[in-house]
Amino acid sequence: MARRFVVEADGGSRGNPGPAGYGAVVLDPDTGETLAEAAEYIGTATNNVAEYKGLIAGLRAVRALDPEAGVQVQVRMDSKLVVEQMSGRWKVKHPGMRPLAAEAREIFPPGQVSYEWIPRERNKRADRLANEAMDAGARGEQWRPSTGVAPSAGGALTAAPGVASAGVAPASAAPAGAAAPSAAAPSAVAPGVAPPGWAVPADLGAPATFVLLRHGETALTPEKRFSGSGGSDPELSPVGRRQAELVATALAARGTIQAVVSSPLRRCVETAEAVASRLGVDVHIEEGLRETDFGAWEGLTFTEARERHPDDLQAWLASSRAAPTGGGESFAAVARRVALTRDKLIARHAGRTVLLVTHVTPIKTLVRLALGAPPESLFRMEISAASLSALAYYADGNASLRLLNDTTHLR
Repeated sequence: MARRFVVEADGGSRGNPGPAGYGAVVLDPDTGETLAEAAEYIGTATNNVAEYKGLIAGLRAVRALDPEAGVQVQVRMDSKLVVEQMSGRWKVKHPGMRPLAAEAREIFPPGQVSYEWIPRERNKRADRLANEAMDAGARGEQWRPSTGVAPSAGGALTAAPGVASAGVAPASAAPAGAAAPSAAAPSAVAPGVAPPGWAVPADLGAPATFVLLRHGETALTPEKRFSGSGGSDPELSPVGRRQAELVATALAARGTIQAVVSSPLRRCVETAEAVASRLGVDVHIEEGLRETDFGAWEGLTFTEARERHPDDLQAWLASSRAAPTGGGESFAAVARRVALTRDKLIARHAGRTVLLVTHVTPIKTLVRLALGAPPESLFRMEISAASLSALAYYADGNASLRLLNDTTHLR
């Protein structure tokens, strides 16, 4: 069954045209739970432009929460103009509105989004966010959430599972940890970064920087076997322990790491402890950083999994929503888990440099979400054992990739 979402969006301008901002909230239609919020001050603009910007931000937030095709979205707005134009009952005559309407239509295919006009008194959440964004702009600041949900990576967004904010976060493949053959999976716009807010110059301060360390080798790594969170939880091999010591030496020499957070799996904890002991810090365990559960494929090579479970493997390669044989995790499920963990850690470590010791799939997923790349990009990256990557997350919700798969410390 297609997952359903409700988007409530609003925009305003104090002068029309004048200082303008938008707000959008994504809701679970069954429980009423707020899944994501987005807001941004956009400089001088009209009410209609701000309304369209709010719509776009809300739809992008849904796409970020669930990148899979087939979701159903009900949009509720108090702008009769936007609702009628996007429903196709009114023509988009103003040349300034046409690109915005086209942008909104490109986020989801026709038929997946419906529009409902609601009176302003029923749109208070989005209206509040738009006014908060305009108030922030008047102070020369970017909008920041007033609740406990932290901004994630992309115009300003707070989310569960994490999308970000500007004043808004597969085909033939090898097992996690192996270089994957090329393949084609269905394309989808992934949870990602919205365009940076440019209207208000602001000092965003030091970003939260995540240095991403894949654990050292285990006995399964050189054999390129599926090794997730549902298998034997192997320890580091002698080679892996040597790699952990080398990366610990390199990170200690740099002197920039302020905290160490690790997946609960043994190979990560052992790698993290090697680094933490050199830095004189503790290791904090974060369940959300664990590897994918590969179900019945745990311990198998890719070839063995294909021979034993050909249909399931092909379905898994064709869709990020398909799970491995035996009840493992889909890539879509992993993305939601990793995005939630990312947002929690950004909030906890704002302005700090933190080492995250984790696995292939979480690292690739964090990079994919930061770049706004589609699910099949997971098969276009290589993350070697004991390699370092780095991502920076800024206060306006944007993210930047600073390093990918660096292994120079191992040479």
